[in-house]
Amino acid sequence: MLNTTLCYIEQNGCYLMLHRVKKENDLNHDKWIGVGGKFEDGESPEECVCREALEETGLTLRRPEYRGLVTFVSDRWETEYMHLFVARDFSGTLTDCDEGTLEWVPKERVGQLPLWEGDHIFLRLLDEAGPFFSLKLVYQGDALVSAALNGEPIRN
Repeated sequence: MLNTTLCYIEQNGCYLMLHRVKKENDLNHDKWIGVGGKFEDGESPEECVCREALEETGLTLRRPEYRGLVTFVSDRWETEYMHLFVARDFSGTLTDCDEGTLEWVPKERVGQLPLWEGDHIFLRLLDEAGPFFSLKLVYQGDALVSAALNGEPIRN
């Protein structure tokens, strides 16, 4: 099973979004997502998200907020546990990313971008600023076939 992080960096009502268009054989090709990536051996979720954010954006996160755990189950890829963060406190200068194009997108416009269907669910949960959550998303191909929040089935 794969452990990853994903962070939505927020500033002035916008999220820093990554349009994944540069990487070969990218399962996220042409999707818009936050920044993050795979754990390295021995890393905590907080260490991973800070390292990945710095590598992909040039920004140093301070006190990223651990908001949820998203379990992705797919008929194409291995099961993934994605540790989801938001960050509002950071420093540095935005740099180019070798995985895609970075852009500050107003939060109310993010849902209009090409996203994975399940991303709409966890982005809504981030906006609601509720407690830590566990979200399970099951995909067949690119289609979301089921979702459960804290163990209870939900409809998108």
